[in-house]
Amino acid sequence: MRFFKRFLPALAAVSISCGMLATPAAAQVKIGLSDWPGWVAWYVAEQKGFFKKHGADVKLVWFANYTDSISALSAGQVDANSQTWSDTMAPLSKGIALKTILVNDNSAGNDALLVSPKIKSFAELKGKKIALEEFSVSHFLLTMALAKNGMSLKDVQVQNMSAGDAAAAFMAGRVDAAVVWNPWVNKIQSSGKGKALFTSKDVPGLIPDLLVAQDKALKAKRKDFVGMIKAWYETEQFIKANPDEAAKIMAKVVGMEAKEYKIFLPGTRFFDQKANLQAFGPATDATSLLGVAPTIAKFLVDNKLMEGKVDYAKGLDASLVKEVAGVK
Repeated sequence: MRFFKRFLPALAAVSISCGMLATPAAAQVKIGLSDWPGWVAWYVAEQKGFFKKHGADVKLVWFANYTDSISALSAGQVDANSQTWSDTMAPLSKGIALKTILVNDNSAGNDALLVSPKIKSFAELKGKKIALEEFSVSHFLLTMALAKNGMSLKDVQVQNMSAGDAAAAFMAGRVDAAVVWNPWVNKIQSSGKGKALFTSKDVPGLIPDLLVAQDKALKAKRKDFVGMIKAWYETEQFIKANPDEAAKIMAKVVGMEAKEYKIFLPGTRFFDQKANLQAFGPATDATSLLGVAPTIAKFLVDNKLMEGKVDYAKGLDASLVKEVAGVK
């Protein structure tokens, strides 16, 4: 299974003319989603009847290509989409009216910088070859890892290749390190040929996976979205209490064995109600959506993946999470 390339520039999505935006069908709330545990988990909500229980008329729309789902949201072909905070910023900078209404999860170890056992510190990475997918979440993670250790991308030799090829090159000894996501993280560590020097767990809040809705769809179908949030909280509890059954449901969606898919669950921090309320908190909280936004935006601008400024607060709507929690 090949995970989607998260943190891809959403420029293709935002190049669509605003005049072409279509009005989503009124019957169901159409939700786009792709291959990431925090989003595949919506199928647990569907199969366990949580949508129906909470009065949400939802149709899950699968996208094999993650970037296509971003385009579909910007074009109004779906009411909401499962996407990252970074991939929401480019459309916002182009004036597309989107609202983040829920945080599904944070990557908490599923993305990692892997090095050979002989490398003990970041200082030993200087001048070394590191394989990764440029402009993906791996590129972002390496940038943050180096910065936290007084280094920059200029201190290493980045080798651009797909995540699968990066893992293969590392295991074959052709590069000194690789930044990849699961299942390659687990495969490399299980082989004994590499260890994690830095993971997404070391940068809490910086890789959030979200439910992002078109503003007009949110206004027209608020009741369904509120029901979805309630269903999500029940889904999070179910996954925690029944990981084997949850993994079985999720694995079937992506064509994997349940025991293999279960590996991804510990590296995904599924967000409950408390975590969501915190995520929608003030910018003074370094792990909140507002708190991490400037760091993510800087990465996008520095790498020419986004132009202009973004009004981060305008792209967030905490009212549904607060309504479900019964707080103002």
